[in-house]
Amino acid sequence: MVYQPPAGARDLLPIDVAQKRWIEDRLEQVFHGWGYHRIITSTLERIDTLMAGGAIERSTVIQLQNIQEDELGLRPELTASIARTVVTRMTDHYPQRLYYNANVFGRTPESKHNRQQEFYQAGVELLGGGGLVADAEVLLLAAACLQALQLQNWHLIVGEAGITQSLLKPFPADLQTKIRSAIANLDRVAIDTLPLSEELRERAKIILDLRGKSADVLQKINTLNLDSQQQEAVNNLSALVKLIESQGNSLILDLSLIQTFDYYTGIIFEVVSTVDNQARVIGSGGRYDQLLGLYHPQGKNIPGTGFALFIEDLYHVLSTSGQLPQTTPASNWLVVPENSSAIASAFAYAEKLRSSTHLVRVEMELGGSDADSVQEYASKRGIAQIAWIKADGSKTIESVSSKQ
Repeated sequence: MVYQPPAGARDLLPIDVAQKRWIEDRLEQVFHGWGYHRIITSTLERIDTLMAGGAIERSTVIQLQNIQEDELGLRPELTASIARTVVTRMTDHYPQRLYYNANVFGRTPESKHNRQQEFYQAGVELLGGGGLVADAEVLLLAAACLQALQLQNWHLIVGEAGITQSLLKPFPADLQTKIRSAIANLDRVAIDTLPLSEELRERAKIILDLRGKSADVLQKINTLNLDSQQQEAVNNLSALVKLIESQGNSLILDLSLIQTFDYYTGIIFEVVSTVDNQARVIGSGGRYDQLLGLYHPQGKNIPGTGFALFIEDLYHVLSTSGQLPQTTPASNWLVVPENSSAIASAFAYAEKLRSSTHLVRVEMELGGSDADSVQEYASKRGIAQIAWIKADGSKTIESVSSKQ
């Protein structure tokens, strides 16, 4: 029907917006405090940009018909767009600390009719910084965001894409994708049914079980006969985990963690909240040291890391906490011209009120209502005061008792 939003989209009413802004405002304060600056990129992008060198499946991108030669789509995430923008317009000024608050669009091939396809995210990208300090900053910044929201019962699940990918190399090339999928989905049955030697089958199960307390996982991984490069990566991961935990944060180490977008090269993580014994992923991120090179004019790789927090999921988690606004803000004043000759004076007084203090809300009465109706309207809307204005600019101020 033409009276409904398109399939997969939804409208946000004023109370929805107030609750969304409550979350976003607190996240923005944290981003500012850590030295991040907002960036806004185009909602439309070329398909080649959005696919990030094949790391993002074309089938997940909502594509648009275009009479020109360029194939265009709606962004399914922000990292690729920000990477393109930075390397083409903000070159040689690193590190860049950027944050965003935007809508993204996406679908899966098996999406059912009316399944949501528009989402809201807030997140950061730290570009031009590699190593322990940058990884720690992004993880600790994610933790600071959740603390600012006073979120309870959350934890970080941290993996390392480079280590996980290297652990898959001993498997036959034609089976690596299936092994990767089985590990990502914690699917032991699939591992049992694949044509693997007992040694490789056992290796796959060990990788699948590399999840839990950091000390236990680090001990298990050292049973896999690591080469020098893998051992260095494990040592770096161990140092990062120790640093994050020293700051009082709870994390689960999970080397079976594999993200949806396949451009991650190092640390990857999810932020998980548990409410009523139900776990919900409310954010994710990681390191992508080869992504910016796809867009750089000279193909130069620049290290990057970041995360996105999922606003709808945060809303669902916070909705039971009582923190979110339950009503839209009421106006402070209702200005009423007593007759048509008083309209100009009423507008002038309303403007005087608006400019007298910060963020005062002033409504004009639109006419045609008697005094009782005006008072009833103000009371129901929670408006604190009515200013009755005469043609000569004189006024009578009335305090209103709310019926909310």
